[in-house]
Amino acid sequence: MTEPTEPSTSSSLARDPSTVIHPRREPFEHGLLPIPRLIFSDPAQTLIPLKQKLLQLSSNQRVDSVAISDSLQISIEHARLVLDTLASILHSDSEPLTTAKFGEIDSVGVDVHDLVLFLYIQSYKRLLPRTHKDSAAIADVWPSTSAFDGYLSALSPLQLVRSNSRRFMPSQADEEAHQLSYLQKHLANIMSLLAEPVEGEGEESLVLTMDRFEHLGFLFQFGDKGLEGNSFSQCSPFFANSDPDMPAVPVPAAQVHDWLLQNIVATLEYISERTSSKENGPSSASDQDVAMTDASTVSVKVSTSNRGASFIEGISKSSYTKNASDIKGSSVKVLNCHESAIYILAPVRYATVYGCSDATIVLGAVGKAVRVEHCERVHVIVAAKRICIANCRECIFFLGVNQQPLMLGDNHKLQVAPYNTFYSQLEEHMNEVGIVPTVNRWDEPLALGMVDPHDSLSHPAGGSDVQAECATQVDPDQFTSFVIPSWLGGDSTGSAEGNPFTLPDAYKASQHKNHKNLGEIRQLIREASLEESRKRELSSALHVYFKDWLYDSAMRQLALMMVQERDVGVWDRSDPQIYFTP
Repeated sequence: MTEPTEPSTSSSLARDPSTVIHPRREPFEHGLLPIPRLIFSDPAQTLIPLKQKLLQLSSNQRVDSVAISDSLQISIEHARLVLDTLASILHSDSEPLTTAKFGEIDSVGVDVHDLVLFLYIQSYKRLLPRTHKDSAAIADVWPSTSAFDGYLSALSPLQLVRSNSRRFMPSQADEEAHQLSYLQKHLANIMSLLAEPVEGEGEESLVLTMDRFEHLGFLFQFGDKGLEGNSFSQCSPFFANSDPDMPAVPVPAAQVHDWLLQNIVATLEYISERTSSKENGPSSASDQDVAMTDASTVSVKVSTSNRGASFIEGISKSSYTKNASDIKGSSVKVLNCHESAIYILAPVRYATVYGCSDATIVLGAVGKAVRVEHCERVHVIVAAKRICIANCRECIFFLGVNQQPLMLGDNHKLQVAPYNTFYSQLEEHMNEVGIVPTVNRWDEPLALGMVDPHDSLSHPAGGSDVQAECATQVDPDQFTSFVIPSWLGGDSTGSAEGNPFTLPDAYKASQHKNHKNLGEIRQLIREASLEESRKRELSSALHVYFKDWLYDSAMRQLALMMVQERDVGVWDRSDPQIYFTP
């Protein structure tokens, strides 16, 4: 094998997108669990002997939930949660745990080295957003004593978008720099978890084999688009030219450490330079509020990042749609949207909904993980492998999920219900990302800690032992199907009968009763012998009562938007059933 080439200098490296190192966001955004026994005050000292113990228990370097439960002294339920979480955030599509079918995750198990890296980053603390520039002045407007205070700086979600305080929340660049700084600080310890001594030379001479080096891809990626089918080792100067038919020569761990460190420093410098130039430049048009307008005119708040994520941000009092052809990356983020209807009718790997209020958000098919955080009075409809809900208030979740919904943090008055909609490509999108329609665990929410040890807020002593408030189930009599308009790909018949998830009997019976009652009312109206003037009066009265009902409906946001569009001539005024199907 040839000698590895010297890494590039900082200046050239930082401006060549294909060689810029990035932290993988997935472990930090979707992989942190508030389980106290997974968090160690000195992770390196604890995890090195734990790794040795786990390797001794396994013949193939993989462990199942029983071994994880025994070694970490956690419940078998939490051990399975660890496996499920790892399956959703591992970097390699060829990793057996990633490709395992539903029900096979435990038997496949996780590689011990991936597990110890996962356990190590449980010590990570999320970046605390900067406080509002005039938080004292608005304290009387939105007084609060909940966990929302540390994140929203005494602002309600609606005030956030109107006061243009988005810039005071962590930007993508700030979060990336924070994650890289964490990895920079802990790089030596991380390397010690993967390195092994040369036989006969003791602990002082540590090396990394190509196989161990690959595990660094769990935390790092090169370039804007990640591996794209290449192994992490092929992105390095150490193993890029290795003969696939010959075992690669191990590399000194110190050399790999120095190379990674140089790349991290170069990227941090680049992020700092770009942030400074943006702060000194003119404000973006996307920082302005969006007036109430037709969906076709809303475009200023939507962008696609060069890191493979599509952002929908700041939509207010409107509707917005993204189809599969509009999604350019593997994830989507819906941020600070208010009084709106958002449709993401596409297959993605990851989805995040953050800081939204009084909105209806439909997420098509999410193959890895969904996170909903700091939302108020939001209704989320999603088909996904897993969902995590943190610090939300008065939200309703209509779920088709293969794993238990996770409830974290300071939640209040949350409700869950079975999945309730359909669009023409839904089943195709679910198949593409591997969601199993025959399994829906919407009614098995799992509440973890009310206090998130991964945030940077101060918490009272003993708070970590308090369990988060769990969600209640929507009463079957209050359950309704959600109709996606036909021009967005919904069912042209105005129903959600194509729902791929089977409704529980109680909800199915309630839906059948509602349909029957509605049919009887419509028949009575048709058979009534009324003059034309009386028919118009009846129609007007029905519309008045219908509009009043919308304000109290569990799905009021989209329905209200439909009424607004009806008033400009889009909708047929003759039939209230066109708006909503019970």
